[in-house]
Amino acid sequence: MIFYVSCVLSLGYLQYQNGFIERFNRSYGTEVLDLYLFDKLEQASKVTEEWLTIYNTERPHEALNNMTPIEFKTRKQVA
Repeated sequence: MIFYVSCVLSLGYLQYQNGFIERFNRSYGTEVLDLYLFDKLEQASKVTEEWLTIYNTERPHEALNNMTPIEFKTRKQVA
């Protein structure tokens, strides 16, 4: 058996990033991983792409005062 090890360089840990990452992981876990059983990686990729589109455009976010990202962007440009 052959095992491969890869090295990943990091810019270091920034404290504020942890909250964003944890929030994303929780949302992705409850809205995708808990709902589906994937047989193939392609299925997981397709569902993830669809979920990301909805998450980044149509889904209200508490951090944006319960507006969708598109609504927030539109209001910010008008103001």
